[in-house]
Amino acid sequence: MRKLALNDDILMRVEKPARYIGNEFNSVIKDKAEIGLRFALCFPDVYEIGMSHLGIQILYSMFNEWEDVWCERVYSPWMDLDQIMRKEKIPLFCLESQEPVKNMDFLGITIQYEMCYTNILQVLDLSQIPFFSRDRGEDMPIVIGGGPCVYNPEPIADFFDLFYVGEGETQYRRLFDWYLENKHNGGTRQDFLHGAAKIPGIYVPQFYEELYREDGTISSRRKMYEDIPDKILKEIVTDVNEAHYPLKPVVPFIKVTQDRVVLEIQRGCIRGCRFCQAGQIYRPVRERSADKLKDYALEMLKNTGHEEISLSSLSSSDYSQLNELLDFLMKECRDKHVNISLPSLRIDAFSLDVMSKVQDVKKSSLTFAPEAGSQRLRDVINKGLTEEVILKGAALAFEGGWTRVKLYFMLGLPTETEEDILGIGDLSNKIAAVFYETVPKDKRVNGRVQIVASTSFFIPKPFTPFQWAPMCTAKEFLNKAHLARQGIMSQLNQKSIKYNWHEADVSVLEGVLARGDRRVARVILKAYEKGCMFDSWSETFHNDLWLESFSQCGVDIGFYTTRERADDEIFPWDFLDCGVTKEFLLREWKKAKGQTISPNCKAQCQGCGANRFGVGICYEEG
Repeated sequence: MRKLALNDDILMRVEKPARYIGNEFNSVIKDKAEIGLRFALCFPDVYEIGMSHLGIQILYSMFNEWEDVWCERVYSPWMDLDQIMRKEKIPLFCLESQEPVKNMDFLGITIQYEMCYTNILQVLDLSQIPFFSRDRGEDMPIVIGGGPCVYNPEPIADFFDLFYVGEGETQYRRLFDWYLENKHNGGTRQDFLHGAAKIPGIYVPQFYEELYREDGTISSRRKMYEDIPDKILKEIVTDVNEAHYPLKPVVPFIKVTQDRVVLEIQRGCIRGCRFCQAGQIYRPVRERSADKLKDYALEMLKNTGHEEISLSSLSSSDYSQLNELLDFLMKECRDKHVNISLPSLRIDAFSLDVMSKVQDVKKSSLTFAPEAGSQRLRDVINKGLTEEVILKGAALAFEGGWTRVKLYFMLGLPTETEEDILGIGDLSNKIAAVFYETVPKDKRVNGRVQIVASTSFFIPKPFTPFQWAPMCTAKEFLNKAHLARQGIMSQLNQKSIKYNWHEADVSVLEGVLARGDRRVARVILKAYEKGCMFDSWSETFHNDLWLESFSQCGVDIGFYTTRERADDEIFPWDFLDCGVTKEFLLREWKKAKGQTISPNCKAQCQGCGANRFGVGICYEEG
């Protein structure tokens, strides 16, 4: 019988003990005697966040379909259990077997955002695995990282044995077969890593070294072995219709962030927003067929009992079979009393027909992302939205019965002026005015429209045209937020508009971690040793401890954030190939400075380089 790693006394002392007991519906238990390889799949945040992640669900399901592999899950223990585990020396454990992570063959960590880097160290620490790859012995798990942050893994490179770059469905079987072969032949850990470095999409950081100039920039990189690649090309699924999909996802005991069936309708995005990393690294666009998705939806509803379906995509309204899929789901969901969530819709793609279909089942707030308050700045970032289109879309929404609108903007974008910032209030006011012009008094359910304008702070990410751009300081960010608030307060419809803004200190730190090199690793470790964890949670973020860590390690924050890069600077991530060329990104950076827009992929190919994969929108007719 399976024994819990935590006794009843401990479980009674922690918040939400269901986070730690496993055995949920659809979780997988296997016979250890029949397993050749054990994999601990980790999301370095609390259970509720990790359980909502589709990538984890895909890998968990795919690995467990292989008879010789048992994949288990592990999440970051919340602060209460963290303290107990340290005090009582309880090693971090996997949910399925309740056995220590250190007993596994692999510890795979998905890295979705930079602010979880100290939680990666928490996971290693509680697992009793040395922080640095170089210090791990033959009996330790292979620590592998994946996810979007792997597109600049250098700040955390020393903590990982290897990274998987790109989409996980393609090379894991080959990697596992090599691990089992090397183990059978009596090979060492180094033998395995050397062989793994030759597998497409696999990056072994200890086999590469950065060399620096006196000014702190990178002069070159050198590799330890001649037979490993100079550049690692991302892995990509060429046929998403045939890719593995988790039709029996684990159903949590407690409410999680996204407690619903998730249908990934496509990968990639045709829009060339210049601030958006996902829009570049997931190119080219590849669609799943509506027929396949219909089957998935019915099967997953049957296997989970969920009462909501969410269509997952970077830009759902660009999915070519959206109407057909929605018509089918509306019929099925109405009969089953299941809600439909349709995120990532562009305001210019809204139609009264689509909105009324969704609201028949559940009416909630609409979310639009103009990103900038002025047309000039929307052209700089290549948002592809005009004010006319935004207001027309809002009018359609209000006619359809919607009374609450969320608007997302960014502050600190390249070339931004005070006029651009004040434009946030102007645009919010105009959208509110459209409501009062469109909806007669007797049909206003709550009397007035609710506009929630939220601003985040711009962070230049790797593999975007803005990777050359400077970033604001925390003080500059806050000044911009204050100006945006003033602009909203001065509007005629200010009572209908609520304003929220992101934390500036967190954004600056995220900027350093996003564009840092290997010298940042010691800062991350120092911050963790001072007690930093769960840095994406406002109640547990300690900026003062981070600033102390940078100071004590002699690392200059401004070097990574506020300086503009030269066109020919070597970036820490330049050894990776995300599919789009650096020449294309530089071309887009210069077009941004000239306020020149680029058409989307369907309208006109921009020569980004993603056609090398031979699939997707690059090869569609028309």
